[in-house]
Amino acid sequence: MKILIAPDSFKGCMTAKEACEAIEKGLKNIDADAQIVKVPMADGGEGTVQALVDALNGKIITKKVTGPLNKPVTAFYGLIEQKRLAVIEMSAASGIQFVNHDTADPLHATTYGTGELILDALKRGAEKFIIGLGGSATNDGGAGMAQALGVRFLDEDNQELPVGGIALEKLVRIDQTQMSPLLDKATFSIACDVSCPLTGKNGASIVFGPQKGANETEVKLLDNALAHYADIVAPELKNAFGAGAAGGLGFAMMAFLNAVPNPGADLVIDAVGLNEKSSDCDLAITGEGSIDFQTAFGKTPMAVTECVKKNSPNCTIVGLCGHLGKNVDVLYEKGFDALFPIVSGPQSLEEAMENGEINLTRTAENVLRLIKRTKFSI
Repeated sequence: MKILIAPDSFKGCMTAKEACEAIEKGLKNIDADAQIVKVPMADGGEGTVQALVDALNGKIITKKVTGPLNKPVTAFYGLIEQKRLAVIEMSAASGIQFVNHDTADPLHATTYGTGELILDALKRGAEKFIIGLGGSATNDGGAGMAQALGVRFLDEDNQELPVGGIALEKLVRIDQTQMSPLLDKATFSIACDVSCPLTGKNGASIVFGPQKGANETEVKLLDNALAHYADIVAPELKNAFGAGAAGGLGFAMMAFLNAVPNPGADLVIDAVGLNEKSSDCDLAITGEGSIDFQTAFGKTPMAVTECVKKNSPNCTIVGLCGHLGKNVDVLYEKGFDALFPIVSGPQSLEEAMENGEINLTRTAENVLRLIKRTKFSI
């Protein structure tokens, strides 16, 4: 029996790798001879770096960079040297976790540190990049990232603009002649599930600016500044899919680095080779902390299910989760055979988290016990 284990992380409880190991333990208790393939998964958001590092035998690189408030922070990214692949979560350098209600500064927050991570990875030999967009504290249209890579944003006096989104209202021209030559061989994919444009009523500033501390006046100033910036840099990309993601970082990635936006889970599936690994499977187990009707919209368990169904049409697919939400019938219609919450009874969130691995192991064991003993055995 070939069994694929491909969960996302159980947020706050287990990494994807730890979830794989907990599930494997339960399965081995029932069938020690099963052929088990473990593939830690992610959807391009938090945990993507760790999942790909674990799945592809990479390593975590830590580096001091410029944080969103233009002060030093310690950030990280994943490097898979044999594939010349770097995996970066922009939030690791430019994330909302580096600010609070009192320190939030959306007018001047910068993605410069994200650019510094890219530059460091280039110097270490990376040629392919997966950049996760999300969890940002910034609204600078990705200008800071570009500045770190050598792009100069100049005002009417030919002086370089400071970092931050509001400075872009004074932009007159750009100079890309000093961009790192290491970028010439590099290709970029951005993990992006946010379709919003850069500007306008559905754009980065108006939709997400208030979450980053911008008041009504600041939102308007930022939206106007980004519109002016886009008109000079690449007006044709203002409304591109994902241009407004991460405070407009998606726009800059496309404009300056020719990045291609993709659903995050699809990027991870390609990177870990899940299409090949899911062929000829008898049973596939996926999951994450919570499964509900929203899982159908590109979340990891759904992406895994679609991949498995394509490559092993007769495979039984089971989803395990800490919390099973409402209206999940759509998931059965889309390929899941069964969904199980792993919590055994009423308990606090703290207790559920503490016993997460034990509960996951027990539930996986019961899944295989049922499959092997039922008359409908695969």
